[in-house]
Amino acid sequence: MVQLENQAIPKHTKMGARQIYEALKDQILSHVYEAGGLLPSSRNLSNELGVSRTTVTVAYEQLSVEGFVDLRQGARPRVAALPFGLRPSDATPKQRSAHRLSAYGERLRATPPWLDYLPNSLMVDFRYGDLSPSDFPALAWKKAVNAVIAQRPSRLAYDDPRGSRRLRQAMQGYLWRARTLQCDLEQIIIVNGSQQGLDLCARLLLGSGSEFVIENPGYRMARQIFASTGASPLPIAVDGEGLKTELLEGVRARLAYVTPSHQFPLGGVMPISRRHQLLEWAQENDAYVIEDDYDSEYRYDISPVPPLHSLEAGSNVIYLGTISKTLSPMMRIGYLVVPPELQDVFATAKQLFDRHSPVTEQEALASLIESGGYESHVRRVRRLNRDRRETLLSALQRAFGEQITVEGADAGLHVLVWFNELPKSVETALVETARSASIGVYCISPLYEPQPDETTADRLGLVMGYSALTPRQIERGVQLLLAAVETLKSQF
Repeated sequence: MVQLENQAIPKHTKMGARQIYEALKDQILSHVYEAGGLLPSSRNLSNELGVSRTTVTVAYEQLSVEGFVDLRQGARPRVAALPFGLRPSDATPKQRSAHRLSAYGERLRATPPWLDYLPNSLMVDFRYGDLSPSDFPALAWKKAVNAVIAQRPSRLAYDDPRGSRRLRQAMQGYLWRARTLQCDLEQIIIVNGSQQGLDLCARLLLGSGSEFVIENPGYRMARQIFASTGASPLPIAVDGEGLKTELLEGVRARLAYVTPSHQFPLGGVMPISRRHQLLEWAQENDAYVIEDDYDSEYRYDISPVPPLHSLEAGSNVIYLGTISKTLSPMMRIGYLVVPPELQDVFATAKQLFDRHSPVTEQEALASLIESGGYESHVRRVRRLNRDRRETLLSALQRAFGEQITVEGADAGLHVLVWFNELPKSVETALVETARSASIGVYCISPLYEPQPDETTADRLGLVMGYSALTPRQIERGVQLLLAAVETLKSQF
């Protein structure tokens, strides 16, 4: 009788073909049956195990296909000669050394993993970047997508890596109307969100040994994308008017990354004098400036400021935009406006990375822009977020009064709240205390690299987003935050 002792199967359990196959394979690999040894006939084994002959035959045929058994008509199955080193599937595998990665891979392995995308069950979450599902123009988007699907294309083929021509034409007009930005159609590259736009810039403009200017504090993921190429960051301090361009004196770098329309996270708007100073620096150093205009649609108490791109005809500026802050971060549609001398190499890189972005979504967005529905939607959500901002500012003032200082409230979808009486050393405790009360808050300190200087080192700051919350949630969240702060104060 064939022994199947290596399998954790009760003696009287009826076995299937897969179980028989696994049991025999492991016994062959364990040399219970040596190479050339005979196995029971399908008839005998089926009788011994109490299964049909067909079940055993299926198991033997699979063993034969994988080279474990030789099958011949009218003869018992025979164990085949196996390569040296095979082991049973349940044997402890030999410890292997870590795979050697490329320099790029090793740099990524040293980067802490991002966990902020994980779902949570918080009552109120002030995380920046989320939008309210109720704001999304579901009916208009569904109509636009259905119209695209209903139009049967003449062929199914790869599209222009720069993006749908229709969308680029629509975006060309929109950028002129919304941001007074003029460009040729070929300068627009549709990308899978601003992250891919940044990655394209990093790969094409930076390399090991090069340097880049980055705002401090600033957008951490941009810094990590650029550093992943092996380039070194040159952090430049930021104040209430954005990047302190006077600190660029004597600095040489391949590119500078800035958020001039609404600096992230301090919220300052770069004045025209600094914009010209930054562009002069770029010209003198033959450097490119990446202008991330990530939430320029949301201006409340300030007049529009022309983008860097429009000041010098875009000769040294790469303009980066996204619909993640207007429609949805889940849609992954962004766009670059690159200088003419870069349009071909960016198109080639985009083609190599992923051929092109999904066409259906591009065509639907083009339809929304052409119809005026997109700009109508932007005006609507701007009003909604202005109301949310007012609710948050009023709630913070009532709850904390002079205990806090609020910055960056004139534009965008977040505010920066400094707690004048809480030292930076208790920020982890505050985050944990708040989370235990089912509220999500996020400190500014991780956005500094290096860490804050003496002017802000002993103040705790929170970056508080509000665009995903209802006014009632905002009011409730601030009350929970107040309770968390009071609890923390009582402990020291």
